[in-house]
Amino acid sequence: MTEEELNKNQSETNFESEKEAQIAEEFLLPRDTLLSAGVHIGTRMKTRDMEPFIYRVRPDGLFVLDVKKTDERIRVASKFLARFENSRVAIAATRLYAHEPVKKYCELTGAIPIVGRFIPGLLTNPQYLNRVDPEIIVVCDPRADSQAIKEAQKMGLPIVALCSTDNEFLGVDFVIPTNNKGRRALAVVFWLLARQVLRERGELAADEDLQVPIESFEAKISRDDEDNR
Repeated sequence: MTEEELNKNQSETNFESEKEAQIAEEFLLPRDTLLSAGVHIGTRMKTRDMEPFIYRVRPDGLFVLDVKKTDERIRVASKFLARFENSRVAIAATRLYAHEPVKKYCELTGAIPIVGRFIPGLLTNPQYLNRVDPEIIVVCDPRADSQAIKEAQKMGLPIVALCSTDNEFLGVDFVIPTNNKGRRALAVVFWLLARQVLRERGELAADEDLQVPIESFEAKISRDDEDNR
């Protein structure tokens, strides 16, 4: 091989490396990390609302979400959430797999966790001793967290929702398309939201990561919990 050919091959290799690095920088986390966590995995059902966020349908009938759009929506949601005082942001999580991610997110950002059954009147009944008074609410699944959405609408609160392929947008102001049922997917999404919110607030540098791993956001489910999920 001539020197000219060697230089050409080296240039091509450098170009490919730069291209790969550029692609990686386009995502908040490496694309492979998002995919391995199943962030893109939807259900075998789709709604008309979610069609713009669906990338394809697999041979087994599962609809697949576009992770690029998930990434973009996490960025926008983080900027919006960072505008509110820590204690005026509430996160509702009825589904079991969402409990730990939400608790960890709230621990790091100062938001209010509402995990488990959403008690009727929690937002709307001023006589309720444990009433919550946020300025914005995030729900992990519009179907499972329908009571939270209903009350947030009555109170005129902005509603951000994690939505899979089978969700509808009724009452929701901003959607983050993602697998909202998977344990690892929920951990990754809330880890990213926490990191980005803290970066937007200036509590983390623009290139700084959380001091806690994604694993700490992941639900620890016992066999009994799994059977009752």
